[in-house]
Amino acid sequence: MPQIVYINGRYVPRAAATVRVEDRGYMFGDGVYEAIAVYDGRLVAADRHFQRLGRSLAELRIAWPMPRAALEVVAREIIARNVLRNGGVYIQVTRGVAPRDHKFPKDAAPALLVMAKRFKPAPAALLRDGASVITVPDERWGRCDIKSLNLLPNVLAKQAAAEQGVQEAWLVDESGNVTEGASTSAWIVTAEGVLATRPNGVEILPGVTRAIVVDVVRELGLKLELRAFSRDEAYRAREAFLTSTSNYVLPITRIDGRIVGDGMPGPVTRRLRDAYLAATGRTVA
Repeated sequence: MPQIVYINGRYVPRAAATVRVEDRGYMFGDGVYEAIAVYDGRLVAADRHFQRLGRSLAELRIAWPMPRAALEVVAREIIARNVLRNGGVYIQVTRGVAPRDHKFPKDAAPALLVMAKRFKPAPAALLRDGASVITVPDERWGRCDIKSLNLLPNVLAKQAAAEQGVQEAWLVDESGNVTEGASTSAWIVTAEGVLATRPNGVEILPGVTRAIVVDVVRELGLKLELRAFSRDEAYRAREAFLTSTSNYVLPITRIDGRIVGDGMPGPVTRRLRDAYLAATGRTVA
């Protein structure tokens, strides 16, 4: 069965979906996106995701392409038409089509794409042994809190990780502190057993999975510090892990080739993964 996407008012087979050459997303990266997990045919944390989409649109002064409630209907229709049980829905909004000019066009209507994606679950070996990350300089623009289409530094960081045979790259700022991963949020458990992750700000994307895990940490009564942590502190951590829509909570057991803790996924990480899955209604990892 061909995959069906929604593009600018029409449901069409993916192979038939086209973008105008003067779409500002194509020309300038002038747009935003959102990726929402789907589990058992339903959107996970939909309200948080649509709130973040609205914030990104507002920060770039792009109008909603349709009312939020209507966009949610389109997202659920894409799930239904693609018979998607587990995976995600990708939403992209650009400022629209207009003759190429840096300043905002006066009459362009926002362009909208919604499509389904099937996620591959994390391999059992990765959950058993943990992931590896490298660190690279954070070379992104100054508004990383906006989920924009401008992802070239993230692409280069992810490619560097792939070329070294690891799963993720952690971005490090000029002060030597970890901001976040190329496509994930970064966490450590300190030697004292305190969880640490960078607070929301312009330096990081306000991760939805990260926010749910913060809630779970507080519900479990674990110690949490929303603060920056350095690469050196990460090397000395008892545990480390990442969070994201597609990875949930994934243990990290090596950073730049250095073993984290005892080299195996730690008890706090395993507990948080189980608690996250329960909080989001999953029965399987």
